[in-house]
Amino acid sequence: MPAHAIESAMRTSRAYVRLLAGTALFIPAAAYAQDPAPAPAPAPATDTTSVDQQAAESLKTTRSQNGDIVIVARHFVPQGAETATKTDIPLIQTPQSISVITRDQIDLLHFIDAQQAVRYTAGAFGENYGPDPRYDFITVRGFTPKQYIDGLAVPATTTISAVGVDLYAFQSLDILKGPASVLYGAAPPGGILNEVSRRASPNFGGEAELQVGSHRYLEGAATLTGPISPMIDARGTLLYRNTHGEIEHQRIKRFLVAPTATVKIGSGTRLTPLFYYQHDHNFGGNGGFLPLYGTLLPSPTGLKIKRSTNLDDPKTEFLRNQWAAGYDFEQRFGRGFAFHSNTKYSWYDEKTPVGIYSGGGFINTTDPTLPSYYRTLQQYNFTYAEKVKSFGTDNRFDAKVRTGAISHKLLAGIDYRDVKNNAAFAFLFLNQPQIDAFDPVYQENLVTRPGYPSAYNQQKLKQTGLYAQDQMAIGQLFVTLGGRQDWVHVTTFGSHQNEKKFTYRAGANYVTSSGFAPYVSYSTSFEPVIGSSTVTQEAFKPTSVKQWEGGVKYDARGLPNNIKLFATGAVFDIKETNFVVAQVGPTNPFGAVQGGEVEVKGLELELVSRFNQQLSVNASYSYNHSEVTKNPNHPEDIGAPMPTTPKHKLSLFADYTVAHGTLAGFGGGAGLRYNSSSAGSLPSGTFPGVGFAPTIVTGKATLFDAILHYDQPRFRVAINGSNIFDKNYVARCTGLYGCVYGAGRQVIATLTGKF
Repeated sequence: MPAHAIESAMRTSRAYVRLLAGTALFIPAAAYAQDPAPAPAPAPATDTTSVDQQAAESLKTTRSQNGDIVIVARHFVPQGAETATKTDIPLIQTPQSISVITRDQIDLLHFIDAQQAVRYTAGAFGENYGPDPRYDFITVRGFTPKQYIDGLAVPATTTISAVGVDLYAFQSLDILKGPASVLYGAAPPGGILNEVSRRASPNFGGEAELQVGSHRYLEGAATLTGPISPMIDARGTLLYRNTHGEIEHQRIKRFLVAPTATVKIGSGTRLTPLFYYQHDHNFGGNGGFLPLYGTLLPSPTGLKIKRSTNLDDPKTEFLRNQWAAGYDFEQRFGRGFAFHSNTKYSWYDEKTPVGIYSGGGFINTTDPTLPSYYRTLQQYNFTYAEKVKSFGTDNRFDAKVRTGAISHKLLAGIDYRDVKNNAAFAFLFLNQPQIDAFDPVYQENLVTRPGYPSAYNQQKLKQTGLYAQDQMAIGQLFVTLGGRQDWVHVTTFGSHQNEKKFTYRAGANYVTSSGFAPYVSYSTSFEPVIGSSTVTQEAFKPTSVKQWEGGVKYDARGLPNNIKLFATGAVFDIKETNFVVAQVGPTNPFGAVQGGEVEVKGLELELVSRFNQQLSVNASYSYNHSEVTKNPNHPEDIGAPMPTTPKHKLSLFADYTVAHGTLAGFGGGAGLRYNSSSAGSLPSGTFPGVGFAPTIVTGKATLFDAILHYDQPRFRVAINGSNIFDKNYVARCTGLYGCVYGAGRQVIATLTGKF
């Protein structure tokens, strides 16, 4: 396209967004002047209920008059998610791919964390750091997504985008794939991950559960909800976990409390206070930083490092406290006009006061006559601490109006973030401590608490965004246009950085009467990058992203009521410029360079279905072709795939419950997961300073899961197993001394009482 045409298109887009924002000021009059038109397309086969309604209609087991056992999972198959559009636009009308893992899916399939929850989701890949209990390591379309809770960004640390709040606290997990800046501001290319908190219900109910399992797994959890007055519904959620890990000497403790309430101030006014507090205290490390030789590749010694071997130290400690307090407010004025406000203050504090790891490398790789040859590893102590304080608010109006033959769903809003990060570390090579890779003996007399003498990050970020969106319905055609202007100010160690960026999305869906909906969209995003290049010392530029996506969705409308399903097929092409490559040297835990351009294109197929309230099927297939297309600083990266982005991912899980006869209530399911191999890092990060070097490829595995369960109206007994054949594989190698094993077999028995 000629340059003048591009500039003209951009001027038109900006003008359109300004028009939408201005129109929002007149929405009340328009909304009262005209009633919204009825939906032109037939009603979908699945529900479009709100989060509050989903809380009131959670998974339950009933017994019919003839004795049949029925597991009622009304929201196993999703139809709506505000994450995609910040309105009640159904998924079938959304011109972008989004996966919703509902609480019904989480409960029926017994997912423990978000990494497990995406096992049967297209385009998302988890557990690439093995069974790390601290965070949810997930990539979406080749990139790490930004995490949100209730539509507001979490207080992410400088180095990790997730905060690890337990999955039990949430009603659903939404994954919006592809650029999301049009509604959320600064965002990575792969999209965002939004977890929606459990809400209070006007109906009394709840559960208490006890879990025991592999590696001395012990967990107790409960959630209780119901009305406490005609105006107030409340819910309380608690969890306590105390378990050993898959590696020796690993201990994991977690406590979570999450109260909430819904205050019905009037017929159209609701205030929902939200709060959570979580405490984590772990010992023994996390099983990473294993050497390449002896895990993925054969050791010259002929020995192999066992998956349970701990090459960290029993004294390695991780301590984290975090909490957030805020509210969701809704005011409905009638005739399709409403105001919504989400506000939250978050506080996050993590410390690794002792961080003894074996990533210093083998001390002898040249002399096979010595006993240390490819056996003795150098240890170091890497301590780290970071505090994050975050305030976020998102305020928006939405309205349904009609202009002639066109029905509009209008949205206009402004959001604001204020985040402060303070991080410090120590990185010390230990003079004496060395450890045997195959028979570790831990030294007790180490000076292990050096504190945090070196500042890593002192950062303040303020972001303001003004956005608008219009979904126009013309018969069965739905056209969605949106745009956003962001202003970002970042102060790092006293150095100021100002960025402003306009992003937009345009798309269309055509929803047929049979429930098929072909769609196409084009979207853009950006993300400021804090810091400077370790090569050029120049400040990083913001990344810039554009994506084409097309596909078809199907919601099974017109089929019998006992068939619920939602299916999506999508192809996409993402191009990012100014991406940053991590570059970790043998004596430096931090380092990065800005690496040019990358492209990820692929295919995603996903099915979530439930038949006759007995059979549920989750299936997905993903194809990703990722490639670095330009990197002036590191030409060895050109042509290399993106890390932790398998070319193929295939998954299938089916579960069936017997409803009639002697075995009524008994059920079971089985699942298959296949991931092709993927790169652990780019060549420049794998062997920094070496020049042209191969990429370490890991992660190829076929894994099997299974579940057995017995359901009655007042209780449920379940035994679920992950990787039931205990496949031993290396999940990722970021370098010569950065390997980690994939999660081994885990079997957990759960007893749930319902009331």
